[in-house]
Amino acid sequence: MLEELTVRNFALIDNLSLSFEGGFNILTGETGAGKSIIVGSLSFLLGAKAGTEVIRTGAEEASVSAVVSLGRRSADAEAWLSARDIPVEDGRIIVRRNIRNTGRGGIYLQNVPVTRNDLEEFMAFLFDLHGQHAHESLMRKENHRRYLDRFAGIEGESAEFNRMFLSLADRKKAFEASVSSERDREMRLEVLTYAVEEIAGAAPKSGESRELEAEAARLGSFERLAAQVNGAASALFEEEASVLSLSRRARSALETAAAIDEGGLAAMRQRMEDLYYEAEDLAGELRAYRDGLKSDPERLEEVEERLALLYRLKKKYAQNASGTFVDGEDAILAYKEAAEAEIEALSGAEENRDRLKAEIGALEKEIAGRAAALSAKRAAASARLGKGITAIIASLGMPNAKFSVALNAKGKNQETGALIIGPWGADDVEFLISANAGEPMKELARIASGGELSRVMLAIKTTLAGAAGPGGNGATGNGGDTSPETLIFDEIDTGIGGEVALSVGDYLARIGAVKQIFCVTHLASIAVRADNHLKVEKHSEGGRTVTAVSVLRGDARREEIARMLAGDSGGEAALAYAGALLSKYKRSVYG
Repeated sequence: MLEELTVRNFALIDNLSLSFEGGFNILTGETGAGKSIIVGSLSFLLGAKAGTEVIRTGAEEASVSAVVSLGRRSADAEAWLSARDIPVEDGRIIVRRNIRNTGRGGIYLQNVPVTRNDLEEFMAFLFDLHGQHAHESLMRKENHRRYLDRFAGIEGESAEFNRMFLSLADRKKAFEASVSSERDREMRLEVLTYAVEEIAGAAPKSGESRELEAEAARLGSFERLAAQVNGAASALFEEEASVLSLSRRARSALETAAAIDEGGLAAMRQRMEDLYYEAEDLAGELRAYRDGLKSDPERLEEVEERLALLYRLKKKYAQNASGTFVDGEDAILAYKEAAEAEIEALSGAEENRDRLKAEIGALEKEIAGRAAALSAKRAAASARLGKGITAIIASLGMPNAKFSVALNAKGKNQETGALIIGPWGADDVEFLISANAGEPMKELARIASGGELSRVMLAIKTTLAGAAGPGGNGATGNGGDTSPETLIFDEIDTGIGGEVALSVGDYLARIGAVKQIFCVTHLASIAVRADNHLKVEKHSEGGRTVTAVSVLRGDARREEIARMLAGDSGGEAALAYAGALLSKYKRSVYG
């Protein structure tokens, strides 16, 4: 049950805090006062999609929060919270949602952040909102199956069936693709196998081409390399005035000089000695390198052939989409690895086809069984739903109307004779109605009267919510009432008036004995039945338009009822009639 609602900077609402009672709550006010904004803020809190357009002009953030109590029928909601480690304190939970002008926002249950889908799922356990456009969903035949499944308590089974059906469809697509691509598969296998064998035969190594290019450059420039090495050897150790000969003489002279002036020459003598030994080591290494130099035309030819092979492999297997090489041998090896994996997958295609065929057969058999079970449950529930709705709309001013749920098989496959099964089973579900005595049952979508649609939708909504009132015609299709405790109706009185409005008001009052009801209405005959009456008004404040809500009691309520009856609250006749209505329909009659 909704106990408290706080709205800040939402549309025309600046700052609004309200406390609510159980039972039948009415919201009234002039057209355009902002009644639907209150319903909109509740819808926002229930998880409806919303953009920055809901933020009050000039504000940075819109927020709506509520204190919600969990009643005896809230077992599903409590289980949902428990599964997510969200605590319930004193049987209550605080729900908050905000949206900033950046488009980002936050949603919290007891200060635990949740997603919008989480919020919508959780609040559906506690609230059911019938908006101004709900009639449109009733006109769409595809929604009738959903309403029936909810009444029958098989929404979970139906959803599981749908997942299984889609899984079967995926497997059938995969099987068909595997069969139709057999020729392509064989061609692809041939190409991949050749590539793997070619690369394996060449056995490239990572970084190999860079090493071979360096070796080819050395072998191809042997004469020039040898000349330069010989020149370096002459300068370093072969000539009379070579580096090694001169450094030896300098080292000997500094040793003699340092013996005379140790303090001034010791450091230089040491450096000269280091230079001599470094020249001696370098001379030894250069001599060994020169001795190993030799011309090798055969090896040069081998290197060039290997480089040509690697180049061909790169050109075939190591190019990106633009045609440039991708990191040499590593890319070739990566191609080989990917090709081997694809070969393995393609080679197992026949085995996969057999597996898919077996899975398809098993799924088809299970789906057929589940479809039959769903049909049986729908058939049993459709009779109860038709009877319940017929009884309710009779009390809403349609005494001769009959409502039924048509459950028709989708048909049979002409080749196999098997039942045709769709994503939600083997049934086509459609609501039918005869609005007047002697008229045949017709599709609900062909009803022209908005008033009749309003009453049918009210009957369906309250029946699905298990809320037909004490001793009434409500139904809890699967035998236990875990339906939402709070029902919200935005202008359920569309297209009705007179005695029908009296019947709707009486019916809503009866529901209010077992549920918390919020109803936006323009009809006094409905408003006088309420336990709690709230008036929505729009006024200017500091040059800006503000929507405010006040709780009406006593004379204030009588004046509002008079306004709804006569267009203003000043006439004595209207006030007297309003007072008489309020006295006649005191809620203690139903309490």
